[in-house]
Amino acid sequence: MNRRTAFLTTLAVTTTALTLTACGSEKPDAPARGSGKETLTTASASSAPASDGRPAIDLPSDLSYTFDWPKTGDKERDAVLADSEQSIKAVDQAIVNQNALDKAYLYYYEGEAAAETQKFVQNYVDHKAGITGSYRFYAPEVSVDRDGTASLSYCEDQGKAFVKYLETGEIKKTEVTAKSYVVYHTSLKWDEDKGAWVIQKIVSQSGSTKCQP
Repeated sequence: MNRRTAFLTTLAVTTTALTLTACGSEKPDAPARGSGKETLTTASASSAPASDGRPAIDLPSDLSYTFDWPKTGDKERDAVLADSEQSIKAVDQAIVNQNALDKAYLYYYEGEAAAETQKFVQNYVDHKAGITGSYRFYAPEVSVDRDGTASLSYCEDQGKAFVKYLETGEIKKTEVTAKSYVVYHTSLKWDEDKGAWVIQKIVSQSGSTKCQP
């Protein structure tokens, strides 16, 4: 699916936990290299106010994000990275809100990607599960074509992110394995009306050797 096969990884409830994975996975278990001019690691605030028509993102303090993807110096590629960062958080907001049709993520996802993301979030809703912990995203590779489309691949470290069951407050902590490292491949297009890059398709693979330390 979507943002984490990680988006959708394998949601196994009972004593096993949900596993998130993006397009093509589900994750309740537990989302072009630059010139180096910017800091390589950026701790990103969980919440961001609405701006330029983009939806506000409001996440709880027990979620944190690190994006190890420096700016490229290219306006369009940097815009892809910025909107992709917000799209990741928007999906988490839908999980936190327990709303599979949350407006924030629907701003950034369309078509196949939106449909898969809805299923992904619904897994959490059905199991009354949320998320907690820290996510790290790194090794981005971004390209923009003249026809208004773009592609972005990146890695996610889910080793410090966990599923939280809302009725009991239980946090399902799992050991770090190869499956904790996920690679994503997204296809985007420029939406002139929104003035934003929106995701059309997203696929992911957990246990990616590219993403493992």
